[in-house]
Amino acid sequence: MDASTTVLPHAPQRRADAAFTLIELMITVAIIAIIASIALPNFARARVNANESAAISTLRNLSSAQAEFRGTGCIDVDRDGAGEFGFFGELSAGTSLRGATTTMNPPALSASFRQVVDSRATSSGYYFSIYLPDRDGIAISEEPTGGAPASMGSDAQAANFCEIMWCAYAWPIRRQHTGNRIFFVNQMGDLLTAQNNVANGGNGYSGPSGPPPHSAFVAAVSTNQISGLVAVNSVGKDGERWVVVQ
Repeated sequence: MDASTTVLPHAPQRRADAAFTLIELMITVAIIAIIASIALPNFARARVNANESAAISTLRNLSSAQAEFRGTGCIDVDRDGAGEFGFFGELSAGTSLRGATTTMNPPALSASFRQVVDSRATSSGYYFSIYLPDRDGIAISEEPTGGAPASMGSDAQAANFCEIMWCAYAWPIRRQHTGNRIFFVNQMGDLLTAQNNVANGGNGYSGPSGPPPHSAFVAAVSTNQISGLVAVNSVGKDGERWVVVQ
């Protein structure tokens, strides 16, 4: 070896099978925790926003489906040539049409809305319910497993009202987790929303107990009346401020 050549010691190398030190593990865990604390809230907000957008889209589709359904005249209990609006079970061909033993073919709504439980359909973190009027304009809910109550199949006066009005609500299955806002639509295509933070003593609507039928109507309407004025950009009977969905 040449005397002028300087020999540098080899830098210590970590063995391939060497374990991490405790400090290295703690640093790694801390970094993961920081990333999670930033990412998880954003993910939760994104999921809520996505579910709310899906609820709006569902109600818009429902509005179109109701118009199509009525236009076909497949339900005409009073036989006056004017069709009537329907429930989820009837719109999706999951149940027989009222006053008949047949189903709508083709259905106005997708088969996913045939799954009606306790008078509600579910989709993307939201519950949905449809209300039709009785002979006094008072809301009638869907049968627990879908479709119209048997009494509606022979009530000509109720049929007259069912030719001109209906409404539906959407509310979160779990407020602040699957969604926050509540939504409403009716035969006029009024698509409204409320922040869902006033009703029920400030707890809002969440879970199986959704908005009563009269919630988005002006305070002057009778309980469960759906033939009155809608609370467009004003406070409804439930105390929530209902505004038009943009």
